[in-house]
Amino acid sequence: MLSAEEYNRHDAVGLAALVATREVTAAEVLQESMARIEAAERPLNGVVTTCFDDAHRNVGALLPTGPLTGVPYLVKDLNTWVRGMPATNGSRALANFVPDRDAVLVERLRTAGLILLGKTNTPEFGLNVCTAPALFGVTPNPFDPTRSAGGSSGGSAVAVATGVVPAAHATDSGGSIRIPASNCGLFGLKPSRSRVPLGNDQPEGLGGLSAGHAVTHSVRDSAVLLDATAGPLPGRVNEFRESAGPFVDALVRDMPDLRVALWTDGLAGEAVSEECARVAAEAAILCESVGCLVEEVRPPVEGGALRDALDVVFTTNIRQVVQAVLADQPAAVTEGLLEPITVACFEAGARHDGVAYEAALRHAQRVAHAMEEFFERFDLLLTPTLAEPPMPLGQLDMQTDDWDSYFQHLLDAIPFTPLFNVTGGPAASVPLGWSGDGLPIGVQFGAAVGSEATVLRLARELEQAKPWHDRI
Repeated sequence: MLSAEEYNRHDAVGLAALVATREVTAAEVLQESMARIEAAERPLNGVVTTCFDDAHRNVGALLPTGPLTGVPYLVKDLNTWVRGMPATNGSRALANFVPDRDAVLVERLRTAGLILLGKTNTPEFGLNVCTAPALFGVTPNPFDPTRSAGGSSGGSAVAVATGVVPAAHATDSGGSIRIPASNCGLFGLKPSRSRVPLGNDQPEGLGGLSAGHAVTHSVRDSAVLLDATAGPLPGRVNEFRESAGPFVDALVRDMPDLRVALWTDGLAGEAVSEECARVAAEAAILCESVGCLVEEVRPPVEGGALRDALDVVFTTNIRQVVQAVLADQPAAVTEGLLEPITVACFEAGARHDGVAYEAALRHAQRVAHAMEEFFERFDLLLTPTLAEPPMPLGQLDMQTDDWDSYFQHLLDAIPFTPLFNVTGGPAASVPLGWSGDGLPIGVQFGAAVGSEATVLRLARELEQAKPWHDRI
């Protein structure tokens, strides 16, 4: 019989091993996870939709033989289609949209042997670094319920941080995997652009900024999930250089001599808290202790111009999203089905024409090229993940209609994460520190496109040097 302590002690790979060796059954693992969802759902609000009946049917059938057979899993409710489950994007306007098929990503998750139990909370269309949609309500931080869990993958992060599941799906268009990973004490890897297909079978999202993967406790869970889901959509070609062998194999290779650049100041002069800068500096010392050569270097990025380009990309893409909603529900705005900041973003998108959008994309390409040259000298860039420890709930509220002020405050909170959405390279938040108030603080490691193995290998070394899995 699977005990609660044993469930907590194992990551996803560990639970799959227990099932494979018949020390426990997949049904026992499933029951433990479902019980935790039911117990935690109200106070933490991480899981917003469940499919327990479907999970029971799947565990009673012959499960696929995969690397994660019998492990429970949750999917973020943003641009991800699971047959028979609402795909709301955190919006009241899409509360009744139910796809009739699985996305390719979801098919790959099932093939890996995962048992899907439900969907996790997210702000409307992912437009916040906190998770508090009007549709489902607030998802607070499990370490302090007055603070934010982060967003937009806040529901997934809370579910993993509290031990409901060992890992959960997440997406990232400006930091939305790494932000809640930092706030909730988890490992969160954003892979290279196009490495993992998006959950709605689209070739890209938000002008190419979007990526999908997971939040996990262990680095090896992240690597195994990446091996299970990586690869282009059918009929499409990968846009990055391939990794040499499975990502999980990279974790056991000899530790290379890595050149790490350290930068702790905001790229556009954003204020960075002393605590976040301290944790990054301590992480640099830890890197040196495992054989890395660390040098403090400013990345070749003019942050102010990058922020301007991000504004254009976000508003024009969200305008297209809202137009698609209005095509089906013309009264969505007047009926209050869209949150005020979403409407404001939609309206702000009208300020930019095709020339402005093309100029923003060209600037993003220049940033990407400059960082490619930077990574010829360095293997990794180490920064704080966020500018501050988890912010108080309500500090960034989507009920405002002032887009310009809202977006500037949002970018102030995340001065480092959007850089790797722009470059397309992998970046991970690694849970290496704590605030004086006992709140998790992550540090970010980013690398050149296609360099997930490098990020994962160093993260695994740091995990062994300073373990964090027992934080449930």
